[in-house]
Amino acid sequence: MRAVRGGLLYFLALIPLAIASPSKLKESVFPPRGWSKRSTPPADHKIVLRLGLPQPNFHVLETHLYEVSDPYHPRYGAHLSKEEVDALVAPHTDSIDAVNDWLGSHGIQDSDITRSSAGDWVTITLPVHMIEKMLDAKYYIWEHDDGNTIVRTTSYSLPEHLHDHIDVIQPTTMFAQLKRMKSTIVWSDDAEAVTSVQNLAPIVNSVTGVSVDASCNTTITITCLQQLYNAVGLNASAPGNSIADLKSFYAEQNPAAVNSTFEVVSVNGGLNNQTLSEAGAEANLDVQFAFGLAFPIPATFYTTGGRPPFIPDVGTPNNTNEPYLDWLEYVLSHPSPPLAISTSYGDHEQTVPKSYALRVCQDLAQLGVRGVSLTFSSGDFGVGDGNPNPANQTCFTNDGTNTTRFQPLFPASVTSVGGTVGVPEVAVNRFFSGGGFSDYFERPSYQDNAVKAFLKTLPEGTYEGLFNPEGRGIPDVAAQGDRFRIFLAGVPRLIGGTSASSPTFAGLVALLNDARLSKGLSPLGFLNPLLYTKGLKGFNDILIGHNPGCGTNGFNVTEGWDPVTGLGTPNVEELKKLIVDGSRK
Repeated sequence: MRAVRGGLLYFLALIPLAIASPSKLKESVFPPRGWSKRSTPPADHKIVLRLGLPQPNFHVLETHLYEVSDPYHPRYGAHLSKEEVDALVAPHTDSIDAVNDWLGSHGIQDSDITRSSAGDWVTITLPVHMIEKMLDAKYYIWEHDDGNTIVRTTSYSLPEHLHDHIDVIQPTTMFAQLKRMKSTIVWSDDAEAVTSVQNLAPIVNSVTGVSVDASCNTTITITCLQQLYNAVGLNASAPGNSIADLKSFYAEQNPAAVNSTFEVVSVNGGLNNQTLSEAGAEANLDVQFAFGLAFPIPATFYTTGGRPPFIPDVGTPNNTNEPYLDWLEYVLSHPSPPLAISTSYGDHEQTVPKSYALRVCQDLAQLGVRGVSLTFSSGDFGVGDGNPNPANQTCFTNDGTNTTRFQPLFPASVTSVGGTVGVPEVAVNRFFSGGGFSDYFERPSYQDNAVKAFLKTLPEGTYEGLFNPEGRGIPDVAAQGDRFRIFLAGVPRLIGGTSASSPTFAGLVALLNDARLSKGLSPLGFLNPLLYTKGLKGFNDILIGHNPGCGTNGFNVTEGWDPVTGLGTPNVEELKKLIVDGSRK
């Protein structure tokens, strides 16, 4: 009995030690522009808290990623399984135990916790008064200038011994307005919406030799894209391939697909309204063009609810972020995700806390090493706000200094797609292809030759202090981005944006995957190391245009890579030859 009593006393003595462990500041942000602190929230207000535990072997996964994505490496295409990836990103048992002990000291049981597939994310729902105690934080009701309110803190702390065991906790410093997310779509003029085009002589592509219908200068259809990108007659047939008012669109542009369907997956309460009056332009564009180009490859449409961490800035005062992490956690939990995935939403990099951005990109890397190709639109506002007038530009940092600076888009670690227009193609000019250099992510080695060559074309001192010349360059590639003919609410309309470019490129990637799979080869996976090396010969260089913004004319399009149209637009037939060729040259 004494031994039991002594053991009990010893155990109980540990609990106050865990609680009393000194706290140390983990993260702090300046009160965001446009928000005012009003009052304290109800003590029982519930917050869904997500804790990111360190991934001590991520560097090993990153090595795998670059080896299996490098067309000159012996392991090219040897993608990892879900189980292998989970093992590589699993947190150390010391971190799991430390976090479990800390949560347990606050009365949180394992049954209250949801864990990600690899155990690197922990999710719990708690009242604000409890979170304040755990994080040594003070939450307030904040009101935005537009009248919206939210409960958040500007800083939080953790017991010092936990700093090495927790990378990020969100939402804490997240100032999100729960509104409909802003897409990067720009509507064409109403007068252009249903305009018939005269039968003019076709335009011959001087690079590919393919004839392009003259109407493609005013209206983009699936046929236009097939002609422009030398994909005419490229039919999908391999099993196991996949891509992430449809019937009217197919009837007009791809009759063979009229009776086909696609899978809709709702993540975290994402909406799936298929009525003519409610289906959104963004969803229609993605589904109609990406799936239409890649037909008959099986298609999946993900709709995700919720909002990620968000730091408002002048250009993005409302929460327009895509909930990357909820979707990523869902997709990563499945053994066979789609092989080509397009996302047409992006965020100003500075609106995403860096700790969160890094973790999201590590999760994106997990998909790449498993053989998934990811494309994101580069944005429609040039180097920041699309405004060349220095008198009323809005590209200010939100670090408390309000310094003028270019605003690159997040995420910057996957394949970013800029926009072009016309035949022959130039950089899109009714809005401006997003591009620039990341402030969060260093330039990867596969970009060194291409990006350094571009930087040498800039006169010394050009835009000094406005961008990070050592940062990862954006975009990687480009595709048509304006005057896409979709069906919306049963009516044909023309819309544009790099949110048209990304699904276009993803649809073409799905066809290239098919070409490999049909020969018994692996899918392409993470594209960038291929694009900047062996794939260079498979792109049409764009030589005209620029991307204004932030009170400047932005960057100019140049020969080779540039931060407007990247490496250029794809020549699918040439890329097919390059990626199916078994040689390492």
